[in-house]
Amino acid sequence: MNDLSRTTADAQSETRLGWVLGLTSTAYFMVVIDAVVVITALPQMQRDLKVSLSSLQWTLNAYGIAFAAGIITAAALGDRFGRRRIFNLGLALFTIASAACALAPSAYELIVARTVQGLGGAIVLPLSLTILTTAFPPERRAMIIGVYGGLAGLAVASGPLIGGGITEGIDWHWIFWINVPIGVVALALCSRLLPESYGAPESLDLAGVVLVTGGVVALVWALVRANQSGWASAEIVSTLAAGTLFLLLFVAWESRRTEPMVPLRLFRNQAFAVGNATTFLMSGAIFAGAYFVTQEFQFARGYSPVSTGMRLLPFFATPMLISPLAGAIAVRVGLRPVMVLGLALQAVGFTWVCLRGGLGTSWVELTFALLVAGIGISMALPTVPTAVLGAVQPHEMGKASGINYMMQRLGAVFAIAIGTSVFAAYGHLGTPASVTDGFKPAFAACTVFAVLAALTAAGITARKKVEAPELQTVESLASDGSSASSPLGSR
Repeated sequence: MNDLSRTTADAQSETRLGWVLGLTSTAYFMVVIDAVVVITALPQMQRDLKVSLSSLQWTLNAYGIAFAAGIITAAALGDRFGRRRIFNLGLALFTIASAACALAPSAYELIVARTVQGLGGAIVLPLSLTILTTAFPPERRAMIIGVYGGLAGLAVASGPLIGGGITEGIDWHWIFWINVPIGVVALALCSRLLPESYGAPESLDLAGVVLVTGGVVALVWALVRANQSGWASAEIVSTLAAGTLFLLLFVAWESRRTEPMVPLRLFRNQAFAVGNATTFLMSGAIFAGAYFVTQEFQFARGYSPVSTGMRLLPFFATPMLISPLAGAIAVRVGLRPVMVLGLALQAVGFTWVCLRGGLGTSWVELTFALLVAGIGISMALPTVPTAVLGAVQPHEMGKASGINYMMQRLGAVFAIAIGTSVFAAYGHLGTPASVTDGFKPAFAACTVFAVLAALTAAGITARKKVEAPELQTVESLASDGSSASSPLGSR
């Protein structure tokens, strides 16, 4: 091959790799932003759909449960049937479900559509990273994943503002409609330009998916309905019993399988077990805290969706600035000091909001308290999952990261369910004062999650120092189940 032909081939290869990065990043951005863009639109959705706060929270919980339950199965399907093929299926499912969310005439239809959307997101997120890392050579992966992971910070920071702007300027339905043309164009391009790849096929643990999903849904249902039906009612007692039984059966089932969805032996490692508990608690505090502050700012203080998004910006935007710095510091001093200090700051900020969250307190003070919490969260986001994955062998990295991401989503679901139950016990959405009456104890529940996260983080035994390439954002650690496709698997 002459120099001209070689140069042309190299240029074509770079162009194709550029398309791979652009398309996988676009799909990834859509999924991440959809998890947060709804938050500032919830009050308007509540008014239009005429539903209670406990009913409305299922628009978040249905998405989160489906996401958590589907992510490991999606990776296994991609390995078996082709990652591009399953990725395209997930993108199509996410796009169609977005249109269904926009067209939903009632809360029930919206919750069903959000469940399907969560399943689509569970397919897109891990496989987008897998396709990206397998397309690029090993020496370029760390840089490319840094670009890809940086989109998570942009999505999280801009999500509340985008959601608020669309809700206030147009209509809340358009936070879902906007996904449709992007998804259609991306799907057409992905079918042509993304490379196909396969992993080591494993048997699908469909029984495990059914058992863990059934257990989680039953427990969340009981938490949401307890105040309305009564904790001693037949509905709540039977649902709690069913949820507990499903989860016990899940543990028994997984312990007997040769290829389990969740290898229970990993939890014999203290750093892995305690790290996942910390992930569960930390994510619960983050998502539930944002959920209830949004309700307080809009229902009690009367701020518009855009104004609420602006006031929450210090809380959501800090990871873009602080997380890279925290990662660099962790390389020098070790993971544990950074994550413990970060989660302690989260607990301090949440306690501040909990104690001073009345209508007599300026929003400036509350925003500053959330900034303190946001700085702490930004320190924990890259370090906690890195400590968790550092506790397993390279060939176990894929499943370990899937478990960690599942714990993030389940933590959010349970914290919102518990907080909503507490809110309903002390307040309601009728007046500003009644909203605040419910907000303070509900946020106290979020604070308990934050404090427990700080305490459990102290029990994570991580190596004193880590190599720089090992530190990734929490989203970029949601890999596919193949250690070869992750930069973490090549250390």
